[in-house]
Amino acid sequence: MIPAILPTYNRAPLAFVSGEGAWLVERDGRRFLDMGAGIAVNVLGHAHPALTAALTAQAGQLWHTSNLYEIPQQQALAERLVAATFADTCFFTNSGTEACELAVKMARKYWTAKGQPDRHVVLAFTGSFHGRSSAGIAAAGSKKMVDGFGPLLPGFRHLPFGDHDALRAAMAEPDVAAVILEPIQGEGGIVLVPDQCLKGLRDLCDETGALMILDEVQCGMGRTGRLFAHEWAGVAPDIMMVAKGIGGGFPLGALLATEDAAGAMTAGTHGSTYGGNPLACAVGNAVMEIVADDAFLADVRRKAGLLRQGLEGLVASHPDVFERVRGSGLMLGLRCRVPVPDVVAAAHGQEMCIVPAADDTVRLLPPLNLTDDDIREALARLDRAAAALAEQAGAA
Repeated sequence: MIPAILPTYNRAPLAFVSGEGAWLVERDGRRFLDMGAGIAVNVLGHAHPALTAALTAQAGQLWHTSNLYEIPQQQALAERLVAATFADTCFFTNSGTEACELAVKMARKYWTAKGQPDRHVVLAFTGSFHGRSSAGIAAAGSKKMVDGFGPLLPGFRHLPFGDHDALRAAMAEPDVAAVILEPIQGEGGIVLVPDQCLKGLRDLCDETGALMILDEVQCGMGRTGRLFAHEWAGVAPDIMMVAKGIGGGFPLGALLATEDAAGAMTAGTHGSTYGGNPLACAVGNAVMEIVADDAFLADVRRKAGLLRQGLEGLVASHPDVFERVRGSGLMLGLRCRVPVPDVVAAAHGQEMCIVPAADDTVRLLPPLNLTDDDIREALARLDRAAAALAEQAGAA
């Protein structure tokens, strides 16, 4: 008999009932150090007083009216995002997947409005992840996500990650509308796009007219020590997908765009019942108030240095378990020489949460406001987890 919850998740046998800061409390009372932050979502940890206050205050006033009416909290958050980024406008969603759907629609509508509807192909890269909607899985093209789901949404073309010659050739095709990529592949194993490659892609888009779509759902909102990861390369996209951290744990996403890219999206061309609702935007404004601050971001960079240095030391101490560290800011990956599920389970055994990624990598995506003591404790627990794995391997 099928369980009450559709069995599409491989869940760990853990149930958390409360949390504070970077810590979670399991129902049996054990305290787990959360180095996953709900997969890069809880950028300010658990039960942050500013977020709790914003949500509670709004909940006592108004939850939902729909986008048939003006929503003051939504307008305020839009103005914050526009002021802090390349964008001229934004559309609020409930998730990154929904932001991906709009990004694809916007790119195709852009070219249709210019009288070139045949420019509809979106280029994407191997190893990417853009959500689990029909457009999201078609964009990523991953075999494990598309098998059994019938004909894929057409209009996507996949390129080998890092193959610059293939990219240049593909961009020259007359049917290309846009190119979509993550500045740091998250699910793909914390794989960075080098700054020079982002700059080169921006140049190619300018040469061909194709729109540059960046997926910063996981790497955005301060995770790399800048508000958005593409800022390190000094480039600006035409369209950007945002979610996860923007709501600090409350479901919220956004699509940011330039006036030119968004110009064809007129009244009636897109919508959302819940997108940008008062509750979500109240929390989003509270997140932006904290995360968009220069001093906060500088401290993220400082703490990222401490964590990375410690992880490099763990790689040196446990070469049979870990191969190397990669990533940026507080979006770090450990490439493993042992099975990733074993590493995750060993971390659970030390009462710490980490996140699996590609077949050979685990992710550390902690709250951005974790303390130095939290970092030291995480390194100590990961050291013990690695030692236990090495001991098991030796015994075998």
